Amino acid sequence: MIKKFKGGEAGLFKDIIIAKRDGQALPRAAIERFVAGLSDGSLPAEQISALAMAILLRGMSDQETGWLTAAMAASGTMLDWRGEGLPGPVVDKHSTGGVGDKVSLMLAPMVAACGGFVPMISGRGLGHTGGTLDKMAAIAGYRVDPDLALFRKVVRAAGCAIIGQTRDLAPADRRLYAIRDVTGTVESIPLITASILSKKVAAGLEALVMDVKVGSGAFMREQSQAQALAQSIIGAGEAAGLRVRALITDMNEPLGSSIGNALEVLEAAAYLTGSAPREPRLHAITMALAAEMLVASGLAPDRAAGHARAEAALANGSAAERFGRMVRALGGPGDFLEAPQNYLAKAAFSAPIPALREGYLAASDGRAIGNALIAMGGGRSRQDDVLDLAVGFTQVQPLGTQMAPDTPLAIAHASSQAALEAAIASFRTACSFADAPPAPRTVITAYLP
Repeated sequence: MIKKFKGGEAGLFKDIIIAKRDGQALPRAAIERFVAGLSDGSLPAEQISALAMAILLRGMSDQETGWLTAAMAASGTMLDWRGEGLPGPVVDKHSTGGVGDKVSLMLAPMVAACGGFVPMISGRGLGHTGGTLDKMAAIAGYRVDPDLALFRKVVRAAGCAIIGQTRDLAPADRRLYAIRDVTGTVESIPLITASILSKKVAAGLEALVMDVKVGSGAFMREQSQAQALAQSIIGAGEAAGLRVRALITDMNEPLGSSIGNALEVLEAAAYLTGSAPREPRLHAITMALAAEMLVASGLAPDRAAGHARAEAALANGSAAERFGRMVRALGGPGDFLEAPQNYLAKAAFSAPIPALREGYLAASDGRAIGNALIAMGGGRSRQDDVLDLAVGFTQVQPLGTQMAPDTPLAIAHASSQAALEAAIASFRTACSFADAPPAPRTVITAYLP
């Protein structure tokens, strides 16, 4: 149990660190002082690091996390869509990250086609998980960093805009995250929660749906960890005045049939236009999140109705039209969905990845596959790494596939022969096989609340 803060609301910042170190709950004034010091640079990195570590070890209540969220959101520009005259609710989705997760690219225009407005502020990939922003950056000409005036204009005109965090939005979070990244405090659930929610609160949302990933390819590898994070985000969101719903979804294998930035955009384009079969797990999660967003924002009375509306937007082409409109408005090609391959980089080398043995594909280590992408240059090990947006894997086989001698696990795409051979070896060793098919797993493991 978190004890009441005894250090007073004034005094040295050291007293705040000591209070949290000793398990006390911090008052709003202490948390706001912390965020003010983050924003104006008056707090040294050493004290920020110390408090972050104390929070990692001692935790925060939902109320404390809500205050931290609200203060970080208020450290920069707070968007307010009420004056825009939008004829629908403002809603967004956020994923905790996985391998092959391109859901946002289909989801934002789908919800927009159903009457929602989706100002999606996304992040770049770091570590073994991919970033939505890197995928959008793979589209020739697409501006991932527009100013807020253009951002507002595109959301009004297209119903959705996928961009990166601007310097105006939650600047305190940027400094705190940079320090967490090098001090072993990234895994703190209250700090993860406040980092996610501060940007969403600053974006002026009416509702948010969380996709909390769990499994070998996720940051949260156990169901209990994912459940704790989802509950934290819901509770802190309520404390910060934001309505939040959450799904916990399986990430024990890559999501979809492609991994890598340009390759995932190609899959998303085919998904929206119906020009290729939709991978069943990817489709199930996308539809479930769309339905949840429509319910959370009041555009559907229940999940079944939301699911039907989303399916209709996909079938009648209106979701694809919204995506094309967004790409065009943010500087991308006007005919992108007609010929996406013309506007995406292509790797110079490719080859199939043979299985190590016959039998059934029983498991794949998502983290190892994500790291194989990093080794090819398609992901980051440091925030300032420049990506090769063309590399990755396609035709990734789902778990349970019966592997014959001529059945490839996937197709690898790399910029050199040496990188290709290394990627093939890494992908093969990330997979394991069995003589019988593995038991089927539930794609969506929980709905919260």
